[in-house]
Amino acid sequence: MAYDKFTVLISTAVPLPIENVDTDQIIPARFLKATERKGFGEALFRDWRYNNDDSPKEDFVLNNPKYNGKILVAGKNFGCGSSREHAVWSIYDYGFRCVISSFFADIFRNNCLNIGVLPAQVSDDFLDKIFKAIEADENTHIEVNLPEQTVTIMATGESESFAINGYKKNNMLNGYDDIDFLQSLKGDIQTFTATRPF
Repeated sequence: MAYDKFTVLISTAVPLPIENVDTDQIIPARFLKATERKGFGEALFRDWRYNNDDSPKEDFVLNNPKYNGKILVAGKNFGCGSSREHAVWSIYDYGFRCVISSFFADIFRNNCLNIGVLPAQVSDDFLDKIFKAIEADENTHIEVNLPEQTVTIMATGESESFAINGYKKNNMLNGYDDIDFLQSLKGDIQTFTATRPF
C-alpha cells in the first residue's frame, strides 16, 4: 500500500482559520530539494511555526499543546499557489490524515488524494460551525466518514456531506495510489491477455 487505508476517522482537530493559505506557506520552497517522502513534517508551516533562531513561535496553533489530532481544519481556499506535492507530503508526514475546508485549490486537492490525505470540502456555514465547536472545546471530536462521505461534529450531531471522485474514493479506502490500483488488477489483466492472440 502507498499509504494507510482511510475509512472512518474520529479525532480532535487543529484549527487554522486563515483564508488563502498557499503551498509556499504550507512548506517554503527551500525545503523542496528532497525527493523522498521523509522528514517533511518538520517543515510544515515552518516560517509560521519557528523564529529565525529556530525557537517556536508560541502564538502559532501547531505550537499550542491544547490542540492536536489527525484533522486540520483550514480556512477557505486552502492550498492555492504553486502545484508542489511536497505541501501534502508535509501535511501527511506531520500526522494529519484529513483537511477540512470550504474550498481547495484543484491541484492541491488532487495531490491530497494521490498521497493519502482526504480533502473534505464543506460549506462556509458548516466550516464556521466546526471552528466555533473547537473554540468552545478543544477536545471536540470530528468524525470524517469516507464510505458515507460525511463530516460530523460529534458533540452536536450536526453533519454535512462532501463530494469525492469515485475512483479516488476507492483508492483511499484501499490505501492505493495509481500504481497500486493498476497492480491490484494484475490478475484480471493476465487473464485477459491470456485470451488474446499475439
